[in-house]
Amino acid sequence: MIQVRRGHERYPGGDAEAGIESLHAFSFGPHYDPENLRFGALIACNEERLTAGAGFDEHPHRDTEIVTWVVEGELTHRDSAGHETTVRPGDLQRLSSAGGVRHVERNDGARPLRFVQMWLAPLEHGGEPSYEVVRGIADGTPYAVARAGALLHLRRLAEDERTAVPDAARAYVHVVRGAVRIGAERLEAGDAARITDGVGQELKGLTAAECLVWEMGAESAYG
Repeated sequence: MIQVRRGHERYPGGDAEAGIESLHAFSFGPHYDPENLRFGALIACNEERLTAGAGFDEHPHRDTEIVTWVVEGELTHRDSAGHETTVRPGDLQRLSSAGGVRHVERNDGARPLRFVQMWLAPLEHGGEPSYEVVRGIADGTPYAVARAGALLHLRRLAEDERTAVPDAARAYVHVVRGAVRIGAERLEAGDAARITDGVGQELKGLTAAECLVWEMGAESAYG
């Protein structure tokens, strides 16, 4: 089964006066929809836009796997475990908040910043926080978020190019840029497809496109 959620259906958030625009794929903050709390392990898929100098001041997280994909600009990350990095397009960042961590996210650059941030629920709570940045992750390379029982696949497609969607209990496709087709559906930037028990599905590039594809097994498909 494929369920398509359009970009214009996302819940708006952020703080316009502070230069923050957020678009949420799942219930988030004051936007509560009991029918849209999560998909498998995925509990948030936020599109974030920060103007130069804007950012999220220090705030806590606990028992959440936070994966960030920068689309344009540069993201400055600092956390209470002593990590301070700049994350650029093509880099994949993961913060495992585990038993608790605090962090800051800012646009310290001169250009607008746009990124996609995805939160996953871990299979087990607690433990020690951890942090990683993979620089220039290659197309098609699976990135394991073991604590959530999930794999992330980056797919960059040329026009008319095809790629398989993993056969999985749950797969989630987020279109970062461009347009693709899955089954009979056209997906454009900001759109997403939630696929349950999919077999033999594929993405076809209708233009040059970039997609983030989550593969989640039955062990992560609770909730």
